[in-house]
Amino acid sequence: MQSGLQSNQKLSKKPSSGFQVWWRLMRPHTLTASFVPVILGTVLALLETSIHIGLFLTMLLACLLIQAATNMINEYFDYKRGLDTADSVGIGGTIVRDGIKPKVILNLAFSFFGIAALLGVYICMNSSWWLALVGTICMSVGYLYTGGPLPISSTPFGELAAGFFMGMIIILISFFIQTSTVTTTSILISIPIMILVGAINMSNNIRDLDGDKKNGRRTLPILLGRTKAIKFFAGLLFISYMWIIVLAFIGIASFWTLLVFISVPKAIKAVTGFIGKSEPIQMMPAMKATAQTNTIFGFLLSIGIFIGYFF
Repeated sequence: MQSGLQSNQKLSKKPSSGFQVWWRLMRPHTLTASFVPVILGTVLALLETSIHIGLFLTMLLACLLIQAATNMINEYFDYKRGLDTADSVGIGGTIVRDGIKPKVILNLAFSFFGIAALLGVYICMNSSWWLALVGTICMSVGYLYTGGPLPISSTPFGELAAGFFMGMIIILISFFIQTSTVTTTSILISIPIMILVGAINMSNNIRDLDGDKKNGRRTLPILLGRTKAIKFFAGLLFISYMWIIVLAFIGIASFWTLLVFISVPKAIKAVTGFIGKSEPIQMMPAMKATAQTNTIFGFLLSIGIFIGYFF
């Protein structure tokens, strides 16, 4: 994201209220990072018990709301800190392009958090009230990712936070609300998705490396440098695939889970899309391919586990 817009600058555009404006605000291409873990955790639970459809749908909606709210908070604070301009790549742009008031964005985000919390009450009533604590922590991380005095997004820990909370934790909660337990298998199978969700975050930080550096951020790609960051990014994708091979060969996962390798071309496209690029707009296809890798990988992994259940 580029600098140059002061937080006290007045907006010159008239407010826009079309559906597409609000849809862009939620950054729909990022929402797969929410529903893929929920689906995977639920399919894993199918190996242990019958599925409570109401809990599955409630968990899915709550996670989508939290992800969308996190994106809105990101939009709000990046604007307030002068990081977003009308020319910035990869943003919803509802503030700097469409003229929506920043306070409206923030209030909508808190409303989404509130609805997610109400859905969480239903989930807790049908599973465990300890999840109220876990859910509160997840929403707090969603806020603190770009909010607060030291945003997580400005540190080298953004990838870890995103992968752990939006990847592993969602999978384990989705598994727990169906089975009332967490197993070694559920933890081990959640790891490649945790890595891929973190990789989505890293692809964003590689794209924004120059702008983030100018604005004093200390993201992982900034510390590594562009070339090493791309290599690290490629390593994350490689480990995700190798992890499934190991789980299949030691008998923790079905050999059907090797279906994930159908997504390898997308992973290759993601990596090669960053090589030799320095302009944010040039790296957008690589970012898209990264998100698609996570989506296709997660769906194929779920399908593999589901088929393995019957065979």
